[in-house]
Amino acid sequence: MNFFKASPSVRLFLFVVGSVIWGGIALTGFHVVHWLLYVPAVFLVFAAVTGFCPGMMITRLLLRENTPD
Repeated sequence: MNFFKASPSVRLFLFVVGSVIWGGIALTGFHVVHWLLYVPAVFLVFAAVTGFCPGMMITRLLLRENTPD
C-alpha cells in the first residue's frame, strides 16, 4: 500500500523547504538559532530522503484522502 509514501514531487518540495530552513540556520549562525528551529528542518529532510512523512500521514487520515496504489 502506497499510503505512507510521498510522491517524488512531494519529496522534492519537502527537500527544498528543508534546505531553505537549513540555509537560514547557516546564515544566522548555528550557535545563535534556537534549538526548536532544528526540529522541522530535520523532519523535512528526513521525509524527503525516506518518503515517509508522519505529518502527511496524519493529515491524509484526518481528511480521509485516498491515494492511488
